[in-house]
Amino acid sequence: MNILSVRNLAKAFGGVRAVNNVSFDVASGEFLALIGPNGAGKSTCFNIINGQLPPDQGDVRLLDRSIVGLPPREIWRLGVGRTFQVAATFGSMTVAENIQLALVSQHGKAFRFGAALRHYHAQRALDLLRQVGMAQAAHRACKELAYGDVKRVELAIALANNPRLLLMDEPTAGMAPRERNDLIALVKRLVLENNISVLFTEHSMDVVFAHADRIIVMARGRLIADGDSAAIRDNPEVQQVYLGTGRSLRSRAAAPS
Repeated sequence: MNILSVRNLAKAFGGVRAVNNVSFDVASGEFLALIGPNGAGKSTCFNIINGQLPPDQGDVRLLDRSIVGLPPREIWRLGVGRTFQVAATFGSMTVAENIQLALVSQHGKAFRFGAALRHYHAQRALDLLRQVGMAQAAHRACKELAYGDVKRVELAIALANNPRLLLMDEPTAGMAPRERNDLIALVKRLVLENNISVLFTEHSMDVVFAHADRIIVMARGRLIADGDSAAIRDNPEVQQVYLGTGRSLRSRAAAPS
């Protein structure tokens, strides 16, 4: 069963076709990587799926429902979680309060900033923090955390709406190599435990080839390859447009970061 179906998606900015007739599916429980060089159209594709940009043409379906034209908040409430390349949390609020605020939103309740959050979904927030290994920091301000820990808090926020699909845009950006692999291994464990599908973009090839179930590759707005790690490493077109040389992706994946 496919959780997400993208069909003939297109988006242009002036004379530049950022996304050009892109189609792919994300299966139930699949950990799918979307890679490509800078300017390939990955973020534009993500932003269309998430409702932040309208497509010029094409359709995006969550299960059997088209979500084109819906605002991001409504798409989130339908079960699509999202993390961003630059982690976004409220630094002056505690770790637990950040999760509780997401839970308040997920339940469709109005909330006034400055009001006490401690009575709202406290136990559920703590459960989510345990899942990502951050329960011990529940009462610390987010601004006091190391960047890798902020990324874990952002993951807990993304899980607050019990997502069927998790969109992760450069989840390991700005992290050290060991932190990168630890975070993606954590995400994959949670995916298996909760039967969540994941679509993620990533520049770190060691992360992609170690963890992705399947990889799709974009270049100049279009999809050029779809396959497992071995197929993508050895695809001549991927080597040419992704690296700009004929050098094998095997050396790229093995190179120290």
